[in-house]
Amino acid sequence: MFKDYTMNQIVLPLDLEMKLQENDIAIHVHHLVESIPHKVFEPFLRNEGCPAYHPRMMLKIILCAYSQSVFSGRKIEALLKDSIRMMWLAQGYEPSYRTINRFRVQPEVKEVIRECFVQFRCQLVEEKLIDQEAIFIDGTKIEANANKFTFVWKKSIERYHASLIEKSNELYTELLKSEIIPEIERETSEQLSVEELAQMVQKVDEVVTKFDKQIEATSDIPKRKALRAERKHPKQVRKKLIDFILRKQKYQQDLETFGTRNSYSKTDTDATFMRMKDDYMKNGQLKAGYNVQIATEGQYTLAYSLFSNPTDTRTLIPFLDRIEQDYFELPKHIVADAGYGSEQNYNDILSNRKREALITYNLYLKEQKKKYKQNLFNPDNWEYEKETDTYICPNQKRLEFQHYSTRHDRTGFERKFKIYECEDCLGCPFRSSCTKAKEGNNRKLMVNEKWEQQKEYVRSKLSEEKTGAIYRKRKIDVEPVFGFLKANLRFTRFSVRGKSKVENEMGIALMAVNLRKFIANN
Repeated sequence: MFKDYTMNQIVLPLDLEMKLQENDIAIHVHHLVESIPHKVFEPFLRNEGCPAYHPRMMLKIILCAYSQSVFSGRKIEALLKDSIRMMWLAQGYEPSYRTINRFRVQPEVKEVIRECFVQFRCQLVEEKLIDQEAIFIDGTKIEANANKFTFVWKKSIERYHASLIEKSNELYTELLKSEIIPEIERETSEQLSVEELAQMVQKVDEVVTKFDKQIEATSDIPKRKALRAERKHPKQVRKKLIDFILRKQKYQQDLETFGTRNSYSKTDTDATFMRMKDDYMKNGQLKAGYNVQIATEGQYTLAYSLFSNPTDTRTLIPFLDRIEQDYFELPKHIVADAGYGSEQNYNDILSNRKREALITYNLYLKEQKKKYKQNLFNPDNWEYEKETDTYICPNQKRLEFQHYSTRHDRTGFERKFKIYECEDCLGCPFRSSCTKAKEGNNRKLMVNEKWEQQKEYVRSKLSEEKTGAIYRKRKIDVEPVFGFLKANLRFTRFSVRGKSKVENEMGIALMAVNLRKFIANN
C-alpha cells in the first residue's frame, strides 16, 4: 500500500511561507530588509520606462543567495525557479541574471548595504547580543576578479618614462643641430610635454611635405633619388616622435592609475598585487586583490571598508573615520593586533579620538621573553640617568645627548628623535656585539620619547585585568569571521571588478555571514 500520489491535482499549501521553518534564514533576511527606512530606496525610483523590480525584493534574493554560498548571477536566477526560500522572497517574480548583476553593482546599492549594517547593529543592541564596550579590528586579503598575469609595476613604468624623457630630449637636441626644426618654446627644460612633441611632429611634417613637393616638381631621376634619400631621415624622425607621444600618454595614464600604489592589474585597475597566504604551508602567491578591513563585536561584523594598500598600519585611521562617518560612534576600547601598532595610530586614537587603544606593537611579545630582558646590548636594558639625560652601556661608558632629529614617513607623519652618542668606543671589548659602526665612529642611539611613552601605555593597559581580558577576546571575536567567510561561506574571490562594485559585493557577503551567525545563536 502506498500513500496517495497524483500529479493532476492542486497540492496545498499555496502560501510558500508555511513551508519555511520558524528560524529560516529567509525570514531573517525579510525582516532585516524591511527594517530599512523607505527613504533609502527613493534614489531607485524612475518615472519613465517599464516599472522596475522593487529594490527590497532584489536585495532580499541576493542576500539569501549569498548566505547559501551562491554568488553567480545565473545560479541566483536558477534558485528563483526551484528554491522555496527564493520563490517566497521574490513572491513569484523571476528577474534574469542580467537584472540581478546590474542591481548589485549600482552605486545606489552602497547606501542600502550601509543601512543594512546600521539596522542589524540596532537589532543586536536591542537584543543585548553586544555590549558596545569595544570593537575588534582586523583585515584580510581577498583575491580580485582579475588575471594574475596582468600586472603593471610602478617602478618599471617610472624607469621606462625616464628613458623616454631622455631619448626625446636627445632627439630634440639632434633636430635643432641638424636644423630640421626651429627651436620651440618649452614649459620646462627637463622634459618635453605631449603638446610640445606634437609641435615637433608638425614641424617635421612640414619638412617632409616640402620634400614631397620638390620630388613631384622634378623629373630628373638622380635628383629625385637624392631628394628621397634626404627625406628618409625626417620621415623616420616623424615615426619616432609619434611613437614617443603614444608611449608618453600611456605612461602618464599609468602613473595616474597607480596613485599611491606600487602596482595594478590591467583587468581590474583598482586591484593591487598583494602577497596572499594560499595553503597550509603559507606559500603565499602574488595576486591582484583588496585589503578588507572589518570591525566586529560578538563575532558580528558591524562595519567594513576596502583598501588598495596591502599593509594594515595605514588603513586604521581612514577606517575609523569611515566608521564614525557612516556607521556608529566609536566605543571606549579599540582593539587590534600588532600590525596596527604605530606612533601615528596611537596618537590618533589617544589624542584625537580620546579612546583607549588596546593595540600591541611589533616587539611586544618579544619583550616578554627572558632572552630579550637579559640581553646586555639591548638599549632598553641599559641604565638611564634622568638628571643628566645619559645612558650607560655595558662597558660603563656614557652615551650623552647630542641633538634632536626629525623624520617623516611616507604619509608625511613627523617623528622626533633624541640622538645620543657614546663618549668613547675605542678599544671596547664589546664593540662587535654592541654596534656595527665603522672603526673610529662611536655608538649612536636614537630614542623616540613619544613612542616609548605610547609603548609603556600599551604595556600598562594590557597588564590590567579588565583591559587585558578585552584584548584577549580579539582572537575569538574577529578572526572567526574571516574563517566563516572563507571556509564556510566559501567566499574567497570577488565576482565583480572595480572598487565601487567590489565594496557592494563585500558588504553583501559579510551581511550573509552575520545572518548565518545570528540564526545559529537563536
